[in-house]
Amino acid sequence: MIPSLKTYIIVCPLVFLAGLVDSIAGGGGLVSLPAYILAGLPAHYAMGTNKTAMCVGTFTSAAKYLKAGQIDLKVGAVSAAASLAGAFIGSSLALMIDDRALKIAMLAVLPAVAVFLFIKKDFGSRADASKRAEGRKADAISLLVGLVIGCYDGLIGPGTGTFLILAFTAFLGFDLLKASGCAKAANLASNAASVVVFLINGKVILPLAVPAAAFAAAGNYFGAKLAISGGSKYIRYTIFLVIGLLFINMLVKLL
Repeated sequence: MIPSLKTYIIVCPLVFLAGLVDSIAGGGGLVSLPAYILAGLPAHYAMGTNKTAMCVGTFTSAAKYLKAGQIDLKVGAVSAAASLAGAFIGSSLALMIDDRALKIAMLAVLPAVAVFLFIKKDFGSRADASKRAEGRKADAISLLVGLVIGCYDGLIGPGTGTFLILAFTAFLGFDLLKASGCAKAANLASNAASVVVFLINGKVILPLAVPAAAFAAAGNYFGAKLAISGGSKYIRYTIFLVIGLLFINMLVKLL
């Protein structure tokens, strides 16, 4: 399949925007995947090409966070390994579980998360020492977070990075910035697993994936730079945006 000029014009700017959003608070797929559909790609090719481009983008932002010292290496490694396993489990469960019921549950959960963040204006603004876990406890939490949210990524997908950020903040006491860095490590692992599957099955349009990956990388680079310089402020605001987009996305699909 050879993409037309129109396809590049639609996809590349939106993928840059998706990378910008994704590097700050996750949820970039809510912007990038519809771009491929809008450009006329069949669903499986859209998913495969999108995952390939966004995986490169996630790698870029993960490297930026790592360089800035905003990834806890042990937490990132454990959660990434668990995320790989979780994504595989979630993909298998997707064949057996009615995802409509899960999406209905998500429609109830998302407004509750938004209300909580609105009320708790200081959530994630700084590290919470009272929640800080060490040793085996930290390993267990990291593994559980990666496994459960990796499973969600394989089962449903949208908003995975956002949920990882919230989980690392709530259960490990990280500020939103460090939580975002660790989320990139875990999300990179689940994305990489998906890319391998799509490539093996020939569902990636490489002539489009390569330039899209460059735009995704640029968006992730500037987004990560913005998040690191602005601390938790930009991450908090962007999480609200992603939750709103995710709610609308699921509601439209259900209706």
